[in-house]
Amino acid sequence: VHDKLAGTDTTETRWYISSLDQNAEQALNAVRSHWQVESMHWMLDMTFREDESRIRKKQGPLVFNVMRKIAMALFKQDTTKSASMARKKKMAGLDDDYRSTLLESGIKMR
Repeated sequence: VHDKLAGTDTTETRWYISSLDQNAEQALNAVRSHWQVESMHWMLDMTFREDESRIRKKQGPLVFNVMRKIAMALFKQDTTKSASMARKKKMAGLDDDYRSTLLESGIKMR
């Protein structure tokens, strides 16, 4: 692990138990992909309170999940403001110009 502030490197050992027959590289990829998904779910819950959502009928949960992920992608790629996801969400809700900037950048992503 590299500490940017101190400029030092440290080594950490993590132990995992698995019934899968895999080598170290495959295990590393499995663990990393798992934590990428967990990180995204955590961000969706902290920023959008996804776990508290009361949307339950028909395609509503899927549609809102996709909309939240699109919003999260727009916030992540935005370099015009240096702010947290939650702060960017609030600014997008209150500032028409900022919201337009986000949406226009999303169109350019394609």
